[in-house]
Amino acid sequence: MTVSNQQAPAYWVVVPAAGIGARMGADCPKQYLPLLNKTVIEHTLSRLLAVHGVAGVYVALSPDDTYWRQLPIADHPAIYDVAGAAERAGSVLNALVALTSVAKPYDWVLVHDAARPCITPVDIELLIRGVADHPVGGILGVPVSDTLKMVSDGNILSTTDRRALWQAQTPQMFRLGLLHDCLQRALVEGKTITDEASALEAFGYKPLMVKGRSSNIKITYPDDLAIASFLLQQNT
Repeated sequence: MTVSNQQAPAYWVVVPAAGIGARMGADCPKQYLPLLNKTVIEHTLSRLLAVHGVAGVYVALSPDDTYWRQLPIADHPAIYDVAGAAERAGSVLNALVALTSVAKPYDWVLVHDAARPCITPVDIELLIRGVADHPVGGILGVPVSDTLKMVSDGNILSTTDRRALWQAQTPQMFRLGLLHDCLQRALVEGKTITDEASALEAFGYKPLMVKGRSSNIKITYPDDLAIASFLLQQNT
């Protein structure tokens, strides 16, 4: 998609935050767990808002969310909340639909996990620069470093060649119109969508992989909170 003869694209952020974080086993969704002096999502949003040129951040929330409005950052003038869905793809699509009333189809959308509080503005800006001229868009990721095993019934069947494998991260950055259309079509057709890139891949698009940092962890299990705390204190 080209943007010739059009004004420069704006940059918007979507944060799906309607999940309950079942694997964490906590009393509240993991995005609201305490991390240093804030909640996880407050760290995440603060770092996203620090990126130069971001026009606004759309946060997709569960209809049953009772935590969001208790946070001071919920009143930030650049943050807008929308209704989330049972699955990530639905939450992101709802945010994209809301965006269509204020954004252009060629504007860029960066989708970022609420539970990745260690992302740095520097890495986000690296993604923006790397993807700016790409016809599809792209994502942050890191090469797989561990040896990978194929396992069945607890037994190792084989060792997988990891040389071409990368671990996907967020943000994932695509044009609003293209991402909206692919996500909507994928959901209608019942395709399995694990992240935004997979929605585009399902229809033959090839996003760019931009190397990020291993410190951009996603909080999934209790031990991850301690790791995130250490990383944030190191100002990564």
